[in-house]
Amino acid sequence: MSSMLLLPSRFVSRGTSCRIPIGPSGHKIRIGCLSLRDGIVKKGGRSGIRVVVFRAAAPVVFRDLDADDFRHPLDKQNTLLLRAIPGLKDLGKALLGPVTEQVMFLENIGTSLLVTENQLSDLHQLLVEAAKVLNIEVPDLYVRQNPVPNAYTLAISGRKPFIVVHTSLVELLTRRELQAVLAHELGHLKCDHGVWLTFANILTLGAYSIPGLGGLIAQSLEEQLFRWLRAAELTCDRAALLVAQDPKVVVSVLMKLTGGCPSLSDQLNVDAFLEQARSYDKASSSPIGWYIRNAQTRQLSHPLPVLRAREIDDWSRSQEFKFLLKRANFESKLLFVTSRKRMAPMLSNI
Repeated sequence: MSSMLLLPSRFVSRGTSCRIPIGPSGHKIRIGCLSLRDGIVKKGGRSGIRVVVFRAAAPVVFRDLDADDFRHPLDKQNTLLLRAIPGLKDLGKALLGPVTEQVMFLENIGTSLLVTENQLSDLHQLLVEAAKVLNIEVPDLYVRQNPVPNAYTLAISGRKPFIVVHTSLVELLTRRELQAVLAHELGHLKCDHGVWLTFANILTLGAYSIPGLGGLIAQSLEEQLFRWLRAAELTCDRAALLVAQDPKVVVSVLMKLTGGCPSLSDQLNVDAFLEQARSYDKASSSPIGWYIRNAQTRQLSHPLPVLRAREIDDWSRSQEFKFLLKRANFESKLLFVTSRKRMAPMLSNI
C-alpha cells in the first residue's frame, strides 16, 4: 500500500545560517536562509548566497472539518439516540460540577508533566499541528510516568479539556505514530465522546435503581453503551488517519499496542499485521466463528486491534476519505496561490 503525496498547506524553512567549506583552503562562506511561514518572508544571515531550505511537507489541514464528516455510522446512530433524550445533558453537567473539575485538575497538575512550548516542546508541537489539521482548539497535554502504554482524554464543562499520555507509550512509538495517538484523543474531544459517555453511564446507573425490570434494562443499556464505545474508537482512529494521512502509521500504532516493544520495533511488519487481520475476518465469518467473535467483543470498550486495523485500512480506500482529502487539498491550493501572489513583490527583491 503506497503512501499518498499531498500538497502542503504551508512551507517552512529554518531561519538559520550555516558555513560551508569552499576549495582546498577551507575558506568558508556564510549562507543566509529565508524563512517562509504562512506567506511571510524573513531575510536571515549576512550578505552572501541566499537559498531557501524547505522542511518536509506539513499535513494537509481540514479547515472546515466537522465531527460528522468522519464520524463512524454506528457512532452517529448512537450519539443521535443520546441527544434525543430530554434533560440528559443538563443532568450530566450537574453531576460533573466544580468539585470533579478541581479533583481532575489537581490530579494532573500534581502527578504529571504539563506539556508546553517550554516543557517537552517537540511533543507540544505535535499536538498543535494535529489540532490544526482537525480544526480544533489545542487542549492541555500531560505526560505521566506509567509502565502501561496508554493515552486518554477528558472534557469537563467549564474547564479546558486535557489529554494524558503515559511515558511508556512515548517510548514505544515514533514521532508520527505518537502524533496519530494525539489525533485519536483529539477525535474524542472533537466528537464530544467524553460528554456522551458520562450521559450513557448516568442512564445505566439510573436503570439499575429501578426495581423489577431495572436490571434487564440496565444490562441492555450497558450492551448498547459498549457497542457505542467501540464505534467511537473507530471514529477516533479515523481522526488519527486524517492527521497521519498514511494508514500504515495508524496500523503501526495498533500493531505495537497489540504486541510491540521498543526492542522489537525494527522487526515489526505492518503488511503482515493487516494480513493477520484479514485472516481473523475469514476465520470469524462462519456461524461458529461469528458467535465466538461476538462473545469476544461484547463486553469490550475497544474493538479488537486486528478489527481496528482492517477498519482503518478499508476507510483509507473509501470515497469518503478521498473526498475529504480532495476538499482539503483544493482549499490548500487556493490558500497557497493567494499567499504566493502576496509574496511575489517581496520575492522579486531577493
